[in-house]
Amino acid sequence: MMELEEIRLTIDEREALRLADLEGLSHEDGGRMMGVSRATFGRIIEQARKTVSDALINGKAISIEGGNYEINCTDRLFICENCDYEWHEDCGTGRPKACPACRHTGLHRASVK
Repeated sequence: MMELEEIRLTIDEREALRLADLEGLSHEDGGRMMGVSRATFGRIIEQARKTVSDALINGKAISIEGGNYEINCTDRLFICENCDYEWHEDCGTGRPKACPACRHTGLHRASVK
């Protein structure tokens, strides 16, 4: 496997991409969610899109790092696609590799009720 050049995407840029492109929020609403002005959100999302485009077009790896952030969840719910077993994982522990009941690797995250 070849070694890829790595480029940096900040936590703020990643969050802006999530809010604008995945959640479909406007720059005004995205800025409000991030606690910045609409114009600042626009600058962040513009740089994020440029970085991601560079990685996709030029075959570079993306490293996500830096910024100030706070994780707001206490746990996450996962469901096994094989046996329907449900279990909770603490935030910050990474994605589980397999179901603890049957060791199947097909699992998905569900909303905590």
